[in-house]
Amino acid sequence: MASSSSSAVEEPFDFDLSRRRVLTAATKPAKDGRCVIYWMSRDQRAEDNWALLYAHYLAAELGGLPVKVCFSLVPKFLEATIRMYGFMIKGLEETEQNLRGKNIPFHLLEGFPQATVPDFVAAQGAAAVVTDMSPLKTPMGWAQGVASKLDEAGDAAIPLFQVDAHNVVPVWVASPKQEYAARTIRPKITGLLGRYMTEFPQLPGNTGAALDQAEMPKEATDWTALRAKLEVDRSVPEVEWLVPGATGGMDTLKTFCATRLKLFDSKRNDPNVNACSHMSPYTHFGQVSAQRAALYVKKHGKSHSKGVANFIEESIVRRELSDNFCFYNENYDNLDGASGWARESLDKHAADNREYVYTEAELEAGTTHDLLWNAAQLQMVKEGKMHGFLRMYWAKKILEWTESPAEALRISLYLNNKYELDGRDPNGYVGCMWSICGTHDMGWKEREVFGKIRFMNYKGCLRKFKVKEFEALYPSTPVAAGKGKQGSVVSMFAKKQKRIKDEGGGGGGGGGAAKRVKSEESK
Repeated sequence: MASSSSSAVEEPFDFDLSRRRVLTAATKPAKDGRCVIYWMSRDQRAEDNWALLYAHYLAAELGGLPVKVCFSLVPKFLEATIRMYGFMIKGLEETEQNLRGKNIPFHLLEGFPQATVPDFVAAQGAAAVVTDMSPLKTPMGWAQGVASKLDEAGDAAIPLFQVDAHNVVPVWVASPKQEYAARTIRPKITGLLGRYMTEFPQLPGNTGAALDQAEMPKEATDWTALRAKLEVDRSVPEVEWLVPGATGGMDTLKTFCATRLKLFDSKRNDPNVNACSHMSPYTHFGQVSAQRAALYVKKHGKSHSKGVANFIEESIVRRELSDNFCFYNENYDNLDGASGWARESLDKHAADNREYVYTEAELEAGTTHDLLWNAAQLQMVKEGKMHGFLRMYWAKKILEWTESPAEALRISLYLNNKYELDGRDPNGYVGCMWSICGTHDMGWKEREVFGKIRFMNYKGCLRKFKVKEFEALYPSTPVAAGKGKQGSVVSMFAKKQKRIKDEGGGGGGGGGAAKRVKSEESK
């Protein structure tokens, strides 16, 4: 297992081999290889990175070969905008500098990994390739595609090792199956923390003969030119309230422990109190290790024991439960991924009358009748991060206000992935699935639209925090008319507006106030 000391270690250091698995038919490094390559993907950092450490472990076992790092930047990825790409690129720029400081070459490849990585590996004469792990379909497909290309070399094939550098307990070790809920995975993870939540060895870097063979690129990557080539939506601006990269992430973590950890236990579900860690963007992009964050926060256990316990629960147990769901359930992003009871209940109530039905555009603009929901949506649009408690309310209202559960899930994932800095993440998928499909939850009292899915409403929020205070932070004008079902007033209003627009009189789903059948506040 990995060393428990944070001091520099001599190569080769101990490495717990259960952290890695082999994706190729080839399982042994090539004897005549000239280097070991770490194909960086999900975990974009130099320090506290088990995948990069394993690459060094292999290189040392092979007689001190140099380690080289490559990153394949795809021109677009799901709904990611310049907000996400900008945050990622600034972090990668710092990572490149940190690697060069360790005499480790960083090579930026442009394109999809199935095409770029095998060619780079062949050109470098690698003995083996190491990569990190994401349970999502697209990056998993990249890894499998690279593995297939490497296997095509036949007798000359080299192995692709995948290391879970994102979770404290490797996802394939924590459980061999999809877990039902936090209560079922919690004892499995906590029982393994003594083995896996150790201090990291320091990254050794290339020295001696390995340094001579490393072939460091003379010039660092031109990140400005790279940004200009991206085929992404640039209408969603980058955020200014967070500093991207490993240094910014650790500074955020230190500030949290110094000023907000004392509030985390009692106030983390109050959107009006700044009690959250704000670490999810950094862990999403792998700029800070979740294990490092947990180790650092644990140091404050004597003074803030309840806050530390809740942080560990959320950052390890709940987060790794999300990875477990996406790793073992290929339908993590659609209704087929829901449990049988939830799917049956949603299907039963799919045709129920909805008091309000909003379009994707109306929801995206934050122009519903509900000022709290609008405020949550506008916070996400403006800041790239919605308060965690409101994410649940936000997604459940989308279920209530759209024409079907499938449409609700589609829209919630689209908005989450487009605006959240930590979108396109297992936590985001599972958060929407929990809210809309009851994933990791249980059946509740049956009601219209929701069926047995847990219900949340405006009144409940009023009991938990000062709703009007939060609404005032992100003011909105509820002008969208919506389209109610089964002849409701809203439906008649929408049809009238459509007729006026078709006849050239303007209107549409916007201006004017519809008489509402029943307000959310009175439920």
